[in-house]
Amino acid sequence: MLTEINFDGIVGPSHNYGGLSLGNLASARNLGRTSAPRAAALQGLAKMRANLERGLPQGFFLPQRRPDRTWLGQLGTAMEDASSVLRANALSASAMWAANAATVSPAVDTADGRCHLTVANLVTMPHRSHEWRDTLAQLCVAFADPAHFAVHAPVPAPFGDEGAANHMRLCSRHDEPGVEVFVYGEGGGPFPARQHPQASEAVARIHGLDPARALFARQSDEAIAAGAFHNDVVAVANERVLFAHEQAFAAKAELFAALTGAVPGFELVEVPAALVSLEDAIASYLFNAQLVTLPSAEMALVLPGEARDNAAVWRYLEALVAGNGPIRHLFVHDLRESMANGGGPACLRLRVVADPDTVDPRFIATPARLDAIEAVVSTYWPETIAVGDLDDPDLWARLDRAHAALCAALDLPELG
Repeated sequence: MLTEINFDGIVGPSHNYGGLSLGNLASARNLGRTSAPRAAALQGLAKMRANLERGLPQGFFLPQRRPDRTWLGQLGTAMEDASSVLRANALSASAMWAANAATVSPAVDTADGRCHLTVANLVTMPHRSHEWRDTLAQLCVAFADPAHFAVHAPVPAPFGDEGAANHMRLCSRHDEPGVEVFVYGEGGGPFPARQHPQASEAVARIHGLDPARALFARQSDEAIAAGAFHNDVVAVANERVLFAHEQAFAAKAELFAALTGAVPGFELVEVPAALVSLEDAIASYLFNAQLVTLPSAEMALVLPGEARDNAAVWRYLEALVAGNGPIRHLFVHDLRESMANGGGPACLRLRVVADPDTVDPRFIATPARLDAIEAVVSTYWPETIAVGDLDDPDLWARLDRAHAALCAALDLPELG
């Protein structure tokens, strides 16, 4: 049975505040702070466990091996000889943002009746540009059944593709054919637009989507300039509902009209800037919540604590669930350690509509598997990492041991 599975990225043991992501205001604001990788990972695992207890299918992806010595070798250097800047890029834990792992089209949307996943190239940012090889390897293990899945290598450079963070799917139900919305950028003041329209168009072709059911929408320049480096910072969709900020899209009237005509029962929940400013929305990661359908068929938002801490945002949300709209519940989680690096609950997960029985079970969360992951994290993940620690060979060796321990605990030698 086709259902939506949220695959969360486990926060890696090298999680640090190196401030490498231009345009990510939270990342820049926390540059130089001492991070807490163990706490960050445990907070993310607690969110996974809570969603599992809510009856939501839950999967996970492993952190990538760090430092990435292969990438440094391609640059003609090694960790011991590299500059501190290159070391920081080789140690980034940004693969935890699983929303950027790939773009996913369910089997009911594609020409060959298989679920297609295209790995994001992430070429805009050096610290992310070397993730795709390990991401591809991991997806090929998790979704290895060729009868049900097709996993594709990235769109070639220079066409920047940042994956599902710039992709939305609307449908009457997850197992029914949907309309896929690819959101691209063109400009944003001093910040680069990371999703190129050519990459989005290529992914739609590679996945074999019906051109009549693939829409391409431009993110507003105002949103990018304000720090919405991905569309999922200002909009999120689930089944027939689009929850978006008033300033999310450049040509919103055309987009909303197309969705109204193509999605049965389409419902727009648009947040006025007069109630929640773009700045408050981005700072609180209001739209980077997970919008999910519970077993009761009611919809809920899985939110970071920052949304509750922002008076304007929380006032809006309380009024939202008190009304008669489609979003009925608010679930708040402490994800402060990962949030400080510029991503909320939705950044941590990749949505895959598939039959869980067709996925490699080693990537499907159960209470026992989450217990095993927590035990490894509690033993091997550093409690803290200061930026200066990134130059310490003892830390690099500890990170190697942590990665090996997790692969062993989950019986995934292919990723070791």
